[in-house]
Parts: sequence; structure tokens; C-alpha cells
Amino acid sequence: MSSEVRVRFAPSPTGHLHIGGARSALFNFLFARSQGGKFIVRIEDTDQARNVEDATDKLMDSLKWLGIDWDESVDKGGPYAPYRCMDRIDIYEKYLQQLLEEGKAYYDYMTEEELQKEREEQLARGEAPKYSGRDRDLTPEQRKAYEDQGIQPVVRFRVPENKSVHVPDQVRGDVTFETDDIGDFVIARKDGIPTYNFAVVVDDHLMAISHVIRGEEHLSNAPRQALVFEAFGWEKPMFAHASLILNPDRQKMSKRDESIMQFVEQYQELGYLPEALVNFLALLGWSPVGEEELFSMEALQEQFSLERVSKAPAVFDNDKLAWMNNQYVKEADLDRLTKLAVPYLQKEDKLPDSLSETQYEWTKRLVSIYQEQMHCAAEITKLTELFFQSGIDYNEDAKDVLSGEQVPEVLEQFSKELEALEAFEPDEIKAAIKSVQKATGHKGKKLFMPIRAAVTGQTHGPELPQAIALLGEETVQERLKHAASQ
Repeated sequence: MSSEVRVRFAPSPTGHLHIGGARSALFNFLFARSQGGKFIVRIEDTDQARNVEDATDKLMDSLKWLGIDWDESVDKGGPYAPYRCMDRIDIYEKYLQQLLEEGKAYYDYMTEEELQKEREEQLARGEAPKYSGRDRDLTPEQRKAYEDQGIQPVVRFRVPENKSVHVPDQVRGDVTFETDDIGDFVIARKDGIPTYNFAVVVDDHLMAISHVIRGEEHLSNAPRQALVFEAFGWEKPMFAHASLILNPDRQKMSKRDESIMQFVEQYQELGYLPEALVNFLALLGWSPVGEEELFSMEALQEQFSLERVSKAPAVFDNDKLAWMNNQYVKEADLDRLTKLAVPYLQKEDKLPDSLSETQYEWTKRLVSIYQEQMHCAAEITKLTELFFQSGIDYNEDAKDVLSGEQVPEVLEQFSKELEALEAFEPDEIKAAIKSVQKATGHKGKKLFMPIRAAVTGQTHGPELPQAIALLGEETVQERLKHAASQ
């Protein structure tokens, strides 16, 4: 095996990129970059029944969105092409035949009904179900008899008996499994297409993969894969099984779990920033040196090491992700954030499908006053509701404020000050509020609160002069008049 670090992410094209898969891809990518090695994306599409059209493109688009790039894959090619399993069937066939000829694999003619009955009987006896080995040593005559009946066989790997299998793992140390607990497993289906545990070994060997970095849920596959490596006399890669990702209730995630959004595309659709999601995923099972929590992709590449990957479960904390994304939103370029927010406002018919330069600049100012508190771009529609209402509704706190005896005087004077402004801009509006203070003698909450309540219907919100400027003079004057008449 080459001394060069070569790692791979090998998703099945069965749907969108799952959070767990994204973390595996990220850990592989960071490790490759930290070691000056190569990161390969290989498409494991041998389970034809579960494959989804266009899933490969969607998976790769999600990786690109996250900022994860690769050195070799179906789109870029490379020295070990092809990188799609179904394009490698002829390669697998050669190695299947080798194992069959060496007696390390055999044809199994048991039907699904027979296998199911066998499993049920084992369970009834309190045994862990595994293949009994019925067809392990068939004679040529017995094989022919099955074939004459039209029974299509699978190919099973002959698992050695009474043997310990050692899996070198950089996260968990040397993990040992007993072959007597495994049972002969299928390495090629009835249609001749190899199963994952066989194809992945052939591909990892031929592509000179040095490290297999993946989630703990794959640990049960490791002894089977290790046995196939040994059967060919190939050097095993170094494994690294990162911790499980638990949901917020500290339970193992399932596909039906609604406590978190499980797919990268969902976060993209809500306007999360990819660098925030990458930062969050990196900390799910990897710990940096020190107390720092915010890392750029470049910083992660510099710091990442398998030694600091944990085998303790990682908990997916929604609040932590929202906080982290907010940290990135606060620092984001305003134009970038505005372009991210605009489609959400357009979808709610709050903005036209095509913005003029003036409308874009207005929207940019609108986004800027909420930039500090936004957790994701999709929140912009709810946050900015008061700027798109034709009328105004006062919440209970606003009603209380507007019942103050000084309110009519404050609102009337403010209306006059606004009429006298040469430019309806935040600085001038701020000066107008100060003029109201001088003219009426009211200050502090007795001055600001009635104005805010009258023009926004709320007692809390964005910076007042900015909000008033964005609402526009006509709307503000209408709302002051309406409030004064209550």
C-alpha cells in the first residue's frame, strides 16, 4: 500500500446527503488536507433497488455547497477510474471467481423462504440468527440438482471458524471480533452484483485507500471487510470509526426522527451558511485543542487529527447550531446576506420577483437591522413583518404604552418634526426625536416608547431611527395619526 494518505467518501445514491454522511465526508476531507493526501468520492450504487435518480448529483452538490472538494470522482476522473461501482462489475467478477476457485467462497441455493424459516427457528431457540452453512460443502451433483430446478444462487464468503479478527482502529484501538459470531455472509447477489462488503474491499484495495474514516454504525461491517482483505492477502487500511450522532434527547437517530433536520439540503433551504454547518459538524465527535469553538475551513484543515476524534457519542444540539450560525451571520458580508434573504421575501410576495436597484438597496438596509439577531436567512420574513403590513396591530405592551397621558403630545410633535425634515434618513430622524424631547420635556421611555409603539405596534424591535426611515414618511405619518386617534 502506498505511503500517501488516500481516503474516500463512498455514499449510496439513495437520496439526499444525510448529516451523518456529511460529517464522514468532512472528516475524510479534513484528514486528507491536513496530511497533504487525496480525497476521493466513490459512488456505491450496487444496491440497485434503492438507488434514486439524480441522487448522485444532489449528493455532490451538497458537498460542494459545504465547501468540500475532492481530487478524484465520477466527474473528475482519476488514475483509479471508474469511480462508480456499477461501472466496475467486470473487476469484481474477476475477484469473485478467485475466491470461488480457492474455496474461500461458495454458491448458496437457499431460498428466501428457507432462510426466513431458519432465522425464526434460531430465534425460537434464543440464538442470534446467522446463516447455518447448509450449502457450504455441496457436491457438484447437488449443485447441478439445484440449478436444474432453476434456483439462482448467491455467493457467500466462507468465514473461517474459531478465529479472532483484528480491526486496526485509530479511534478505538485494536478491535477484536470472533468469527463464530459472524456466519458466512453474501458477497454477490443472485443477479451477480456484488454486495457492499465485498465491493468496498476490492475498491479500497485497488484505489490504494490508506484510511477508512466513517461512523460507528459501520463498525459491524469492519470484521467482514477485514476477512475479505485477509482472504486476498491484502494489507488492511487503518480504520477510524467516529462516534454515533445522537438526537437532542440523546437517543440514536432514526430516519423518522423529527427532532432535528437530518439532511444538508434542508439547512441550505433555510438559508444556513455552509461554513457554520461545517464548523458545527466538525465538532460532532472531534475536539480541538483549547476552548475555541469557531473555525474556518482552513483552520479546521490545519488542526484536524484522528487522535482527537472521539468514540463517545456526539449530541446534535439544535440550539448550538442556531447560535453558531448566528455568529457567522453577524460577520457575513451584507450583500451576501441580502441575496440569501431576498428569495424568502419574494416567496411570501413581500418583494417583486425582480428588484430595481432602489428596491435592492432598501432590502439591504432592512436586512442590516436584523443581521445581529438572525439565526438563518429564512427568519427574515417573520422578523420584518411590520414593514410589509398595510395596517398596524398593537400588541398588549404597545397598547399600554399608547394609553400614557403624554402620548398625544409626543406623537403630534414628532409628526411636525418629521414634516420639517429635508431628508427622511436615520440621522435626521434621530435629530427629530431629540427635538421632540426639547419641545415637550419628555425623555427616556416616555419619549421613545410611544413613538416605537405607534409606528411598529411593538415595544421592542430594531433600532428606531433605522426602522422609521425604512417604513417611509407616508406610512409613518399614517401610523402616528392612527395611534393618536386611539
